[in-house]
Amino acid sequence: MTKSANTMWGGRFAAGPDAIMEAINASIGYDRRLAPQDIAGSRAHAAMLAATGIISDSDAEAIREGLLTVLSEIETGEFPFSTALEDIHMNVEARLRDLIGEPAGRLHTARSRNDQVAVDFRLWVRDQCDQADEALAALQKALLGQAEAGADWVMPGFTHLQTAQPVTWGHHMLAYVEMFARDRSRFADARKRMNVSPLGCAALAGTSFPIDRDMTAHALGFDAPMANSLDAVADRDFALEFLASASICAMHLSRLAEELVIWSSAQFRFVKMSDKWSTGSSIMPQKRNPDAAELIRAKIGRIFGANVALMTVMKGLPLTYSKDMQEDKEQTFDAADNLILAVAAMTGMVADMTANREALKTAAASGFSTATDLADWLVRALGLPFRDAHHVTGSLVAMAESKGCDLPDLTLEDMQTVHEGITQDVFDVLGVENSVASRTSYGGTAPSQVRAQIAGWKEVLK
Repeated sequence: MTKSANTMWGGRFAAGPDAIMEAINASIGYDRRLAPQDIAGSRAHAAMLAATGIISDSDAEAIREGLLTVLSEIETGEFPFSTALEDIHMNVEARLRDLIGEPAGRLHTARSRNDQVAVDFRLWVRDQCDQADEALAALQKALLGQAEAGADWVMPGFTHLQTAQPVTWGHHMLAYVEMFARDRSRFADARKRMNVSPLGCAALAGTSFPIDRDMTAHALGFDAPMANSLDAVADRDFALEFLASASICAMHLSRLAEELVIWSSAQFRFVKMSDKWSTGSSIMPQKRNPDAAELIRAKIGRIFGANVALMTVMKGLPLTYSKDMQEDKEQTFDAADNLILAVAAMTGMVADMTANREALKTAAASGFSTATDLADWLVRALGLPFRDAHHVTGSLVAMAESKGCDLPDLTLEDMQTVHEGITQDVFDVLGVENSVASRTSYGGTAPSQVRAQIAGWKEVLK
């Protein structure tokens, strides 16, 4: 047991914690990354204390200058972090006292570590929403570049990973542009809801000092102060919403990563990944492994895990603050870091990959991909009910399978043995280019629709 008390706890404790308690209690090993937010919050608080006459202007100026020195020391790696001081808040305050003396002790007037950490963490998560939005916009632009290059390139569309109908490469790329747009909207929505300030709620009940919470809220870029001091201290919804949004975004990244892994295989050859985003084998010289895509696919588990972990931490906590909530940051930091890394890696892969137009076209024409076009023609040209047309088409697919050919390779006589009303005009709809060109409904895969969507997204993303 150590002999010296932690002075930040005051006179309540006669002896400091032993090494194990210090280890489990300290968070400075990871919450030091909140230093810019902590100092921004403290500067806003000190300015407000002076404006309301709670502390003198000279003390506020000394605090401001001292905090700028602390920030500079942290940024240059000269700051003496101490595990014994537990967290970033106590480390900053102790160093401030070393630098300016007595005025440092007035900074914590009308404030608690409870509202201090709440505002620091909220500011940090708000910044992560902005970074995610910026990174996802870059990924959308990379996907849009691919879509524009192959707006009319045919490829197979899949259901159950089985060839379904021909689509265009541009249409497939735009599907992910839409997905990541929803992710951006989720981060923006979460950011809007979290943009209220807990600063000034103190430990849990507010304060008797005549503070101006609107002043500190606006100084820190918040829309307003939070309306209930208990909720302000207890709330971690902002981190949970960020993690939930990150988890959905990560799922989208993983789906795209999975497609890149499949498409870059020798069996598909739909895309070639650049050397920047591939690795070789230590024993098989022919290998080009899509490691970046695979690592993105794997890192998603860490983001999902962080979401579940923080939900689990928070689920049984009474109002307001419990030490359990110290476990809110490390998981969120890790998830945010891995999300931004995954988005950046995906952006690089998408921008650099080369689609194999011929392989895409060959695959699009296989697997009876124009069967639905044939059924639609039977409805339009012969007036068959769709269910009857579906049955006729199924019989023709079975015939083609037995002959070892595709639908366009059947003769007219072959087709007329199934339905005598079929005419030569049917062959106009059986080519894959004809198939995709006909899908002109809004949101369809026709090149005309794809180019219109590309033009719209260019306006949004410019």
